Amino acid sequence: MGGAVCKLSSKINQQVKRRSSGCKYTCHPQCRDRVSLDCHQNGSATDGPHSPLSQDHVNNNQDTHADVEKERELRTHFSREEIQHKVNLYNVATRDHLKMTLHPNGIYTGFIKVQLELRRPITVRGGGAAGPGGVRSSSSGGGGGEEAFHLPRGSVNTLHVSSTNTVRQVIEALLNKFTMADNPAKFALFKRCRREEQVYVCKLSEQEQPLFLRLQAGPNTDTLSFVLREQQTGEVMWDAFSIPELANFLRILDKEEQDHFSAITHRYDNYRQKLEEALKAVGGPG
Repeated sequence: MGGAVCKLSSKINQQVKRRSSGCKYTCHPQCRDRVSLDCHQNGSATDGPHSPLSQDHVNNNQDTHADVEKERELRTHFSREEIQHKVNLYNVATRDHLKMTLHPNGIYTGFIKVQLELRRPITVRGGGAAGPGGVRSSSSGGGGGEEAFHLPRGSVNTLHVSSTNTVRQVIEALLNKFTMADNPAKFALFKRCRREEQVYVCKLSEQEQPLFLRLQAGPNTDTLSFVLREQQTGEVMWDAFSIPELANFLRILDKEEQDHFSAITHRYDNYRQKLEEALKAVGGPG
């Protein structure tokens, strides 16, 4: 039996020793005609240009080109000529007449749309100025003419900004537009991008410039859009809230604690009742 195994192993080794002289690819002799290679020796290809390896090389070139394009998108500065070219392309592509303007000092101005996705009510100075669709909260705790409003989720607002305006300034402009008394630190601006049927949401740093991102992406909001949300840092910044807001939080926490306590008490009362019924059924001590 051992001799048969050795003979079979020797036969396989002889077959595997068929190699390409260029790339040292090994295969069985009977499989050679089914293999297409793109190995090079002394600068010449041993097989045709349409081999699988040749196609992989083309794909690699395409990937490299895509990486270059991606790197280009990450640039944070353009020359004046590049800006002028992009502004012209943007104005041709826009369909809502919200065009950009390049000024002689190199600063360009334009419009961005920001979608509001706020879960908590906002505090409005003077009351009644929460904007279209604003709903007054029944638990208004503001003093000195301040009232709490729930803004409709998904409403979109348009701001006229310049290329020098940062994310922090855009957030402050939105708050001023709604006469909101809330601390700007309570909010964050996100960008929503769509690539290959996938939607990505990324928080912007306070020093980024939204209009620059808008110019890069073009006017299509499916490609890039801006969203205002509450901060999602995981750590509550209590100093960003007013005294009436903090008092409301305490009342909500007290109510949640009482509800949770009542639920636990009711649950164990049911357990006690079922245990007592089971003991009576088996004739235990009652």
